[in-house]
Amino acid sequence: MRMSRITKVVASATLLFTAAALTGCSNSARSDNDSKTITVWSQENQPDRVNATKTIIEGFTKKTGIKVKLVPVDENQIPQLVASAAISGSLPDVMGAISLSIVRQLDTQKLLNTDAAANVVTALGEKTFVGSALDLDRDGDRQLAVPDSAYAQILVYRKDLFEKAGLKPPTTYADLEKAAKTLTNGSTYGITLATDPADVFTSQTFESLALGNNCQLVDKSGTIGLNSSACATTWNLYGALAQHYSPQGTQTVDTTRATYFAGQAAMVDWSTYILDELGGLRNDALPTCPQCTSDPTWLAKNSGIVTAIQGPDGTQGATYGEATSWLVTKNANAPASEKFLEYMLSDGYLEWLGVAPEGKFPLRTGTAEASTKFTDGWKSLEAGVDTKKKLSDLYDAATIDALLRVPSEINRWAIPQGQGALLGPVNAQLPVSKAAASLSSGTSPSDAAAAATSAVDQLQAKLKK
Repeated sequence: MRMSRITKVVASATLLFTAAALTGCSNSARSDNDSKTITVWSQENQPDRVNATKTIIEGFTKKTGIKVKLVPVDENQIPQLVASAAISGSLPDVMGAISLSIVRQLDTQKLLNTDAAANVVTALGEKTFVGSALDLDRDGDRQLAVPDSAYAQILVYRKDLFEKAGLKPPTTYADLEKAAKTLTNGSTYGITLATDPADVFTSQTFESLALGNNCQLVDKSGTIGLNSSACATTWNLYGALAQHYSPQGTQTVDTTRATYFAGQAAMVDWSTYILDELGGLRNDALPTCPQCTSDPTWLAKNSGIVTAIQGPDGTQGATYGEATSWLVTKNANAPASEKFLEYMLSDGYLEWLGVAPEGKFPLRTGTAEASTKFTDGWKSLEAGVDTKKKLSDLYDAATIDALLRVPSEINRWAIPQGQGALLGPVNAQLPVSKAAASLSSGTSPSDAAAAATSAVDQLQAKLKK
């Protein structure tokens, strides 16, 4: 999860204006007919990240002479912006930090230049990328986009509370539920869990647990799996956690973080973007626990992370994460766009990862000459906004090693089954978020599963028309 709810509201208002502007001027990406200029949309739209991206672009322009028009965009607005831009002929040349579901959606709409993506992978060397990341960006023999970086959904837990209660780290369904029950008392919730029906964050949280029990959205034949026995176990767990061991009412991306930061919950399921904030490196999202007043890093020192939670029907190492990508659109200035991507994944890569290293684990590990150049370089990057520190200064070696394994362990719904086109509609309509959220208000796990299955089945039917 990239940004706070407040930032999203501001960004959305700005982008609605941008969309109107795009719609009102035909072919704005080519208005100057300049082969030495490309337009790049980037989902890294927080002010500090925009400024850092501009600095990298300056280096690219100085080296190549190619100018770049940078347009920050919000991930929630991408579908609307793309629709407006496609109609008006104003698609950008390049889009960056794009999620797997959006890549699949744009491919379904035939808006990608897959030859350009393949050219970039070939030029940089296929073996210099994480193999599983390349697979996530492929459809058969077509390279839809170029893997960039990844973040994971992780379970953050209070090591001090677990140790005091004699609890194991929450790496399994059983240990997670036991810990949530044990640590729920008058002053602390066992976990703070997403229950916002209007946010993909809730679906991401559910999927992170589901993958650990081999609960799949869909199988290779296209059959929806949300009402399978494996998924029933996940619905039951989510319902128990949301109803009995998490704060009541709608729990959002912001409130779940705030509750854990206040020391009022023993666990939170969040993305790795929480790690710099957890370490007291952002003034607008500081830990507020009593011990944090004198030591802003106290909560980070007393927190552990779990990247994969195994259910009774699952296998170890099923980590939910988002592999973000660079893509070239169908009418782009392909030669200039390819040069830009090659630069961003080579000369400018470590600087780009440094925009937010806690959420950008490298999917290109190195070069042909230095195979671990970028994974090694990532370890030295400083995270944070108002205060800068290396993550290794805040977290122990085991945590850093677990984070670096994320790129090779990422799993996702639908894509391995060849049904990736379903992700776009599911993320847009949020049937899983709505069903998971209903559990907190007393809906039975079986009814929630049935509702989600029916809704996804309808979305799938629309895709086949």
